[in-house]
Amino acid sequence: MSERFILVVVHAPRPDALEAAKKVLREMHAAGVTPVLEAEDRTRLIAADPSFAGVKTLGTDVAAAALDLVIVLGGDGTILRAAELVRGTDAPLLGVNLGHVGFLAELERDDLAVAVARAVDGDYTVEERMTIEVRVKRDGEVVWDGWALNDASVEKASRERMLEVALEVNKRPLSTFGCDGIVISTPTGSTAYSFSAGGPVVWPTLHVLLVTPLSAHALFARPLVLTPETHVAVEILERTTSGGILWCDGRRSVALLPGDRVVATASDQPVRLARLHQREFTDRLVRKFDLPVAGWRGTP
Repeated sequence: MSERFILVVVHAPRPDALEAAKKVLREMHAAGVTPVLEAEDRTRLIAADPSFAGVKTLGTDVAAAALDLVIVLGGDGTILRAAELVRGTDAPLLGVNLGHVGFLAELERDDLAVAVARAVDGDYTVEERMTIEVRVKRDGEVVWDGWALNDASVEKASRERMLEVALEVNKRPLSTFGCDGIVISTPTGSTAYSFSAGGPVVWPTLHVLLVTPLSAHALFARPLVLTPETHVAVEILERTTSGGILWCDGRRSVALLPGDRVVATASDQPVRLARLHQREFTDRLVRKFDLPVAGWRGTP
């Protein structure tokens, strides 16, 4: 039987996350699976406990393409970081929520032993989540490429000034307005930044693009739901004196100049999430947002 590699990604600055990582690594060793750590996580873990000095390092000892699975210990931000590390591979992400809401996570912190046992046995299904490809064009040339699992947000660079934008759909102008920004999100990201800005909650099995303006000064600035074949473009108008900034998943950013165009489309590279339970998304919404359902006549 060939050696099996499972990457463990941890929100290392948190002591409870490091303790959870130690437990997971020990259980993986006992089960005969080779654990792998990202270099920064490995450094932090060894500093806390030198007995883990023999753990393999991602990219140095083990290539991302060789991974069977990724176990993520943290909140949604840690899952987004893990998605970056294995972008373009088939390794699914199994999230254990050590954060607050943890919408992307499959399990809570009390389920660590369950997570490791089922991961080792391959006892999970894989759910593919749509992502977005994002390009920045300047004078007709692509100057930056990126992607997002949750959202790409075009935001103003200066607090005291509005961002003046033109919004296009499939190369046709839709509207121009001043705003704090525009969020282009996936169904997965509909419960993140877009949700906070008043966008709709979209079931993650759908394949659509969402466009949600942020504090727009316009009569027509409602959220849009578009087909995945749609090309969305946001152009920073020349009268925007302070420029803007593009964020992908709140993690990767690039400065925008007046005249720049941000073009977003659906990507052909999904993020794969490992699921241990076939839960309805309705139940996830109720649990994560603590929605009041007690007393409703349809509740069993």
